[in-house]
Amino acid sequence: MRVLNLTITTGQGHNQVANKLSEQLSAYEGVETCALDTFEYINQTLKEIVSRGYLMSAKRLPKIYGKVYRMAEKRDSDNGHIMRVTSSVMARKLLKFVAEYDPDVIVCTHVFAAMLVTDVQRKFKKKRKTIGIITDFTVHPYWEETELDHYVTANEFLTNQAIKKGIPESAVLPIGIPIDPVFAEKTEKSEARRILGIEDMRTVLVMSGSMGYGKVGTMVKTLDGLDMEFQIISVCGNNAKLKKRIDKMDAKHRICNYGFTDKVSLLMDAADCIVSKPGGLTSSEALAKGLPMIIANPIPGQEDRNVEFLLNNGAAFKVSSTFPVDEAVYQMFSNETRLKNIREIAEVLGKPNAMTDIAKFIVGLDEKR
Repeated sequence: MRVLNLTITTGQGHNQVANKLSEQLSAYEGVETCALDTFEYINQTLKEIVSRGYLMSAKRLPKIYGKVYRMAEKRDSDNGHIMRVTSSVMARKLLKFVAEYDPDVIVCTHVFAAMLVTDVQRKFKKKRKTIGIITDFTVHPYWEETELDHYVTANEFLTNQAIKKGIPESAVLPIGIPIDPVFAEKTEKSEARRILGIEDMRTVLVMSGSMGYGKVGTMVKTLDGLDMEFQIISVCGNNAKLKKRIDKMDAKHRICNYGFTDKVSLLMDAADCIVSKPGGLTSSEALAKGLPMIIANPIPGQEDRNVEFLLNNGAAFKVSSTFPVDEAVYQMFSNETRLKNIREIAEVLGKPNAMTDIAKFIVGLDEKR
């Protein structure tokens, strides 16, 4: 059985899902798998434009990015036509790769890849099984322009949204956003803190994205001014300047400061809450751990939709100019009943086994042939 995992680099989430899924599938006997950055294969320059354009707009021009996203959500027929024509042109090169690799199943972790696959499928007599993985707590614009066999959503509560977009209910798989299986493992808080070498006390985890976005330094400084007993774990990602700035901070609270780390699962186990941007994967990881979220600095667009889902389902607080992060932490820690409720809701919403469940489903498709 051959599985082709197609991704597109807009941030790292889509790539993480494609690569981890390939790794998970490779553990099955008789399964061959390949992860391919679709735009990179079609044209390296196109890949750089899309990747850098997304990062620049998300960091430098978030309001414009959000406006473009909301325009796409309105399902403008002209926009849809332009996207279909563009994908049809780009699909011609992908057609060659699919013909040569000859996969039994094609998995798309980005909607643009799914649009290309829709065009590719129309040109082959052999129909391969196709799966789209939606990596946020919404159904992004243009998924309704695709024709796949199955659509993996973050939660069963999004099924109605998918149906309204024209996706058949029978095609919706509310398995969850596939996160690293390590997040299905839980270490008791005191033990996690012992392993990390930090105090066994109330702990706030403050995380940036992989590129260090999210005003982590400001958040840590604001939290340090809160007259309450807790310690802070900060994660700066690849932002070396941010890490250096926090390392030099004259803080009242104990701060355990990381740059890029592969210990996020353990850090979440050690924490009582997480302050973070609401990316699809980070939010899914926190829910899998039953970890209350304090949402800060969402990128307008899909992260706004993640915020809506998390707040409307009672799994998070949200920081604002009139409700800063220190106020959010103070209120969360001062209300044990609310904190307990958020933990319970997070555990209900969480899908810690999504990656293994999706892998099993894909392998099962071969058995049904």
